[in-house]
Amino acid sequence: MRHARRRIVRRVTRLAAVGGLLLGGTMVTQAAMATETPATSATPRTAPESVVTNPGAALVKKLGTARTAGTWLDDEGRPVVAVTDDESAATVRKAGARPKLVDHSMNELKSAAATLRSAPRVPGTAWVTDYRTNEVIVQADSTVSASDWASLTKTATGIGSYVRMERTAGTFTTRLNGAQPILSTGGRCSAGFNVTNGTNDFILTAGHCGPNGSTWFADNTAQQQVGQTVQQSFPVNDFSLVQYASGKAGNGADVVAIGNGNGVRITGTGDAAVGQRVFRSGSTTGLKDGQVTGLDATVNYPEGTVSGLIETNVCAEPGDSGGPMFSEGIALGITSGGSGDCTTGGTTFFQPVTRALAQLGVTLIVSAPGNGQAGGTAPSGGPQPSLSPTQAAIAPGSTSPGSTTPVTGIGGGTSLAARLTDPNTIGPGLLVIGGSLIALVATRYFRAEQDRRAYRDYYSATWG
Repeated sequence: MRHARRRIVRRVTRLAAVGGLLLGGTMVTQAAMATETPATSATPRTAPESVVTNPGAALVKKLGTARTAGTWLDDEGRPVVAVTDDESAATVRKAGARPKLVDHSMNELKSAAATLRSAPRVPGTAWVTDYRTNEVIVQADSTVSASDWASLTKTATGIGSYVRMERTAGTFTTRLNGAQPILSTGGRCSAGFNVTNGTNDFILTAGHCGPNGSTWFADNTAQQQVGQTVQQSFPVNDFSLVQYASGKAGNGADVVAIGNGNGVRITGTGDAAVGQRVFRSGSTTGLKDGQVTGLDATVNYPEGTVSGLIETNVCAEPGDSGGPMFSEGIALGITSGGSGDCTTGGTTFFQPVTRALAQLGVTLIVSAPGNGQAGGTAPSGGPQPSLSPTQAAIAPGSTSPGSTTPVTGIGGGTSLAARLTDPNTIGPGLLVIGGSLIALVATRYFRAEQDRRAYRDYYSATWG
């Protein structure tokens, strides 16, 4: 009776093991098919789309800077164009945008900015053209002395009443300390966007993060090397290229991290528009959002002056430097610096992505945009002054960061245990197959041991 029970147990175990082998094989096959990369996935790496964020820019270009004074998006995401005469206003209205009559042209506003740049440099100051108020706003942080403030005020008064002086809380600093963290002996920054020159891949990040030759790591023990800075521009501009140590960015190169293991797929590039809702991601504060408040800003950092920046009311803190700014999956800028923090709020400036890409001679690594995704491609002849579907048609309150997707760290930091237990990989199937094989070997071993014991007992009794 006991031998019969043993035989039943062995048979059931063998059948379960065989079933496990079949199940494990099926799981491995399905996981392999699910993770197979489509043949067309590499195509977008060399073809990022250029998105029109504000079609009003084409109207400004058409009418000229003597008759216009900038363009922005209203609360419904529609373009507004500042004009200096009724004829220009009629042209703007005919194109479907809303005109606003102002007193000062863009030429006058640029002349005011040029006068400010020619004055003695005062660290802790910044200025930007406010299209909506038709003014040049000059800001001074808490480090600017009373005498420097008085001197700057005198310069502004000499330009005209359309230059407005403001004191701002905090100090204007670069945000050195994935947007994934990258670390060097100089401090911590955030990875911006992945770019390529067709041969090698790079991280586009802030120029103030480190000089040429800086070595970057994904961990604070300097074990996981990311790459080395090979091109840098700071001050004047604020961008740099970190070449990957392996030469390639790897899987997920078109994704920027936004926290909690998630990322946003980047599908193209564009120029930021005043009034546009934007998102910023950094290794210190994660994902934050706000609005573009000005363009072509100049900031006098303690380390030097940087011009042509995007001004926003998005907050940032040390360590967020170099992190990406984007909207609806469109790359717009990389974090430069600012004032304030994410507790009290503040001002953050960004290096425009399009300018950095042009000067560095690289292109963004992107994914193909999905059907129906917001954003339009600029025609080869340049954007036309019309209200065809673009990002401008999206009301700021309805804007999203873009299409979200899981993201992994720069160093591929997923543990072996996590990979083996992830149902989207072949790990669980391999575990089932391994367990089934062990069960088969065990039943065979126990059967052999029982046969040897029976043989020994039989001959012991026979030759007793």
